[in-house]
Amino acid sequence: MGKVTGFLEIDRQTAKYQPASDRIRHFREFTLPMSQEEVSRQAARCMDCGIPYCHGPTGCPVHNQIPDWNDLVYSGDWEGAVRNLHSTNNFPEFTGRLCPAPCETACVLGINQPAVTIKQVEVTTIEEAFGRGDVPPQIPDRLTGKTVAVVGSGPAGLAAAQQLTRAGHTVAVYERADAPGGLLRYGIPEFKMEKRVLDRRIQQMTSEGTRFRSGVDIGNEITGQQLRDRYDAVVLAIGATVPRNLPVPGRELDGVVQAMDFLPPANRVALGEEVEGQVTAEGKDVIIIGGGDTGADCIGTSIRQGAKSVTSLEIMPQPGTERPGSQPWPTYPMLFRVASAHEEGGDRVYAVSTTEIIGDDEGKVSGLRLTEVERTDQGFEPVEGTERVLPAQLVLLAMGFLGPDPEGVVAQLGLETDERSNIVRGKDYQTGVPGVFVAGDAGRGQSLIVWAIAEGRAAANGVDTYLMGRSQLPRPINPTDRPLVV
Repeated sequence: MGKVTGFLEIDRQTAKYQPASDRIRHFREFTLPMSQEEVSRQAARCMDCGIPYCHGPTGCPVHNQIPDWNDLVYSGDWEGAVRNLHSTNNFPEFTGRLCPAPCETACVLGINQPAVTIKQVEVTTIEEAFGRGDVPPQIPDRLTGKTVAVVGSGPAGLAAAQQLTRAGHTVAVYERADAPGGLLRYGIPEFKMEKRVLDRRIQQMTSEGTRFRSGVDIGNEITGQQLRDRYDAVVLAIGATVPRNLPVPGRELDGVVQAMDFLPPANRVALGEEVEGQVTAEGKDVIIIGGGDTGADCIGTSIRQGAKSVTSLEIMPQPGTERPGSQPWPTYPMLFRVASAHEEGGDRVYAVSTTEIIGDDEGKVSGLRLTEVERTDQGFEPVEGTERVLPAQLVLLAMGFLGPDPEGVVAQLGLETDERSNIVRGKDYQTGVPGVFVAGDAGRGQSLIVWAIAEGRAAANGVDTYLMGRSQLPRPINPTDRPLVV
C-alpha cells in the first residue's frame, strides 16, 4: 500500500510539540498538527507487506485496516479513509491521542527501520473529517423495541452504546459522575485530550438516540436488580477502579494520595471549575510511585501546578533503548520511553522500593525512605547500604488498579469474579446472570483504550445476539484474547 518505494525514500516524521517551557504554562493540548501533505507522505511509507501485523490482536485489537486507510490518505481520498477508519473504530480521535500505538511496534517496516507513523495518520484523518463536517450521526432506520442499560461511560461503555444504538436498540448510558466520559473526562489530563474532543462525540451519540443519565450511581441509587427489571439487557462497563495500595508504614499520613484522587480535581480546575479542598502540588516536593501512563499524567499535572520538585519512582530496572531479545518483533517491547511529561521536568528513579513514608509532628508527609532493589528468584530484594530519604510534601500513588469495585452492582447481581478480581464472562461477554454482559477493564483487567473499545464493540455483538437471536455487528475480539507475548 502507499507508494511502492515510499519506505525507501521518505524518513519517518511525527508531530512536534510546543516547547516544554511554553506548554507547562497551560493545560491545553500542545501537539502541533501536521499538514495533509506531510501526513500523506508519511502514509506513503506503508508497504504492501502481504501480512500486515499492524492489525489483529498483536498490533490493533479493533482490527483497524491500517494499510488500506494509509493508501487512501496517500491517494488523497480522505473521505474514503475516514469511512474505512470508522468501520473498525468508533473513536479514532481518542485512540489517535491516547493509545500507545502497539500497531507501530508490530509494523513490518519496524523490523529494521523506523515504523510507519500510523497514529499520526489516524488522528489527522479523523480531525480532517470533523473539520469537513464529515462525521454525521448514524441514526438507525428502525427501532427494535428492545432496551439496554450501559453502566459506565468510558471507552468500552461508549463503544457498546453506540453500536447498540445504531443496531436499533434503545440505549441508556448511566454514569455516576456529573458528565459522561468516565476516565476520558476526568482521569485523562486536559493537555493530553481536551474535553471538546469528547463532547463532540457525545453530541453525535445523543443525536443518534443514545440517552445519557449522568449523576446516577448504579448500585446505590438504582440497584442491580432494579436495572435488570427495567431493561432487556445490561452492559457493565464499570472499569477496574480499585487502586493498588502501598502497604508501608506512614501510608495513612496526610499528603499520601491515590493518583485518581489527585487527577480528577485537577482536571475540573483546568476546565474552570472550583474544587473545594483540592490537593495540589504547588510549592511541594512531589514523589510519584509508579512509572506508567498515570504516573506520567501526575508528572505533567504537578509541573503545571507549580511543584517545587517532581520525582518518579519505579521498582523495575530502567529498560533499554533497544528491543530485548526476549521480546521479538511483533510483540510490544518493554523499552525506555520518554513521554511528553518526562520532557517537561522531574527525575526518574528506577530499581527502588519504598520502605517507609515519613511524617512530621502534625501527621503530614515530610519524606519518603527508599532503598535500591535487585531482582532475584525470590522477587525484589533490597541492596544493602542503599537506603536514603527523599523530601516530600505530596506522595502520589500511581501503581495501577486491581479490578472493579466488588461491592455495589457486582455484589447485588451476585456476579462471579476470578482470582484477579475481574468479573467472569463467557465467550459472548455474558456473565452467569442472563442478560448481564461485561465489557472493558471490569472483565479484562487494567488495559489499553484500544482494547476497551474492541471489547465494547464485541460485547455489543453479544447483546444484540441475545436480544435478536443473531447479529450483524462486528465482533473483533474474544474476551480471552490477549496481546502476543513470548
